[in-house]
Amino acid sequence: MKKQRGFSLMELMIVLIILGLLGSLVAPKLFSKVGSSKQKTAVAQMQMFETAIDTYRLDTGRVPDSLEELRQSTVAGWDGPYLPKSIPLDPWGKSYVYTVPGENGAPYSMMSYGLDAQPGGEGENADVVHQ
Repeated sequence: MKKQRGFSLMELMIVLIILGLLGSLVAPKLFSKVGSSKQKTAVAQMQMFETAIDTYRLDTGRVPDSLEELRQSTVAGWDGPYLPKSIPLDPWGKSYVYTVPGENGAPYSMMSYGLDAQPGGEGENADVVHQ
């Protein structure tokens, strides 16, 4: 009879333990980056809105009352749509908060309340504000 070759149960267990230890060290660092990437996505989307709002303001002489006016409006001078697709939700699946007039004398302000959808917070729950 030929001797069968393969891994013993002990060797397989040692490899699984090593992989588990490596995973427990690396996974928390990777998952912490998910929150910051969502915040960066929110900032990038709000910058896209800002460009569209500036173009809208050049055409009509005023800022839109809502973000939906960037897609469809009956305002004189409107030459849109100013966004190629419908208004996206923030990275956490909520609508952006757009206010006219904005805070501190700004013509408008935009924000996302973050993961918890509540004002304030820290980390992934922090508000992402763009004026």
